[in-house]
Amino acid sequence: MEFNSNKSIYLQICDAICDRILSGDLPGDERIPSVREYGAEIGVNPNTVMRSYEKLTSEGIIYNRRGIGYFTSPDARVKVLEAQKEQFLNEELPMMIKKMRLLEISEEELVRAFRQTHATV
Repeated sequence: MEFNSNKSIYLQICDAICDRILSGDLPGDERIPSVREYGAEIGVNPNTVMRSYEKLTSEGIIYNRRGIGYFTSPDARVKVLEAQKEQFLNEELPMMIKKMRLLEISEEELVRAFRQTHATV
């Protein structure tokens, strides 16, 4: 896993797990790697992974079965989707709209670019 220096590693780990949940790679009630396994897999201190798991647990995205390990919550995908939609609409979209205004990008140009990009992705 490659890390970005602009964001805390534990938050990037949370994002990576949430991305895997959204993509269907980690369905509900699926066991995820232990703190030590995941730390070794991505080359990070287990304490950093533990911090990520604690955050995801507090958000109800994963849960711990004592003695067995961590699992994705049955409704993890819904929770991640709702949280990321809210973040996009409240934080990222307003910045995009501001940038569009500065660059004088019309709504029509945006729709055209969206359709072109959407067709190729």
